[in-house]
Amino acid sequence: MEKITLKVNGMSCGHCVYSIEGSVGKIDGVNYVKVNLAEGTVDVEFTPAVVPLSKIKETIDDQGYDIE
Repeated sequence: MEKITLKVNGMSCGHCVYSIEGSVGKIDGVNYVKVNLAEGTVDVEFTPAVVPLSKIKETIDDQGYDIE
C-alpha cells in the first residue's frame, strides 16, 4: 500500500471534487481518494502492484486538471 498527495491545478468547485473522487475511486487498486479543494491536493492510497501511479495521474489529467 502506498499513500501519495498530488498537487492538482484547476479544481474550483464541488463538481471537481465529485468528478476526481468518483473517477479515481473506481480504479482497481485504489483504496482511498480524498480531494482537498482549499489546498488543491488529492490524497490517494493505492496498491502499486495493481495500479501504477501513472494510471491515477492519467485519469485526473483526462478530466482536464493539471498535476504538478
